[in-house]
Amino acid sequence: MRSNSLISSKQPAGRRLFAVGALLLLTRLATAADFSGDVDGVKLYSSDGKVRIEATNGYFLIANGVASFVHPAQQFYTNARQSTPLTLLFIPVDPENPCPQWQAAAMNAGVSGAEGAWRCERVGASHWRVTPPIGSLRDCWIDAALRFPVQVRMSDGTRFSLRNVQVAEQSAELFAIP
Repeated sequence: MRSNSLISSKQPAGRRLFAVGALLLLTRLATAADFSGDVDGVKLYSSDGKVRIEATNGYFLIANGVASFVHPAQQFYTNARQSTPLTLLFIPVDPENPCPQWQAAAMNAGVSGAEGAWRCERVGASHWRVTPPIGSLRDCWIDAALRFPVQVRMSDGTRFSLRNVQVAEQSAELFAIP
C-alpha cells in the first residue's frame, strides 16, 4: 500500500530528517511576526505565537491557546476565560483560514456553543466575516505579514483596532509568568 504522507516511515532516515526539518522551518516561517502595538489605548505585544495585553492591575498572557491573567503584585495568575473579548479576538491567526484559531480560543475560554459550526467568509483580500455558532457576527481584517487581526468590528458597531504597530523582536520576559 502506498503512503500519501509527506513523511513516510519507509523513507531513508536522512530523507525523513530533511522532511521534518523542512516542515519545522515552514512552520516557523508561518508564525506571526514579533511586534507591539495598541488596541484602543491598551498595549499589546506579540512574539512566537504568544500575546501579552496590558491591564491596570496586571496583564493577560495568551499562550498555547490559553489566556491567563497575571497579577504580579499579588504574585499569582489565573485562567482569564472570558474576562475580555481582546483575548478571544487578538490572537495570531492563519490569514488564509483564521477561524480554527478563533474557535480554539473560544473553546479554551469555555464560550458556550464554541464547538459548533463557525461560518467564515472571505469578503476581501484581508477582510473576513465571522459568525460563531452562538454570538454575534463580526468583521475582521487581518494583516498577512503580521498574521494577526488589525481591526475587528462587532455587529453592534463596537470596533477594536490595532494601531502604532512596531515590528521588532520582543523580550521573552514579557511572555513569562513571574
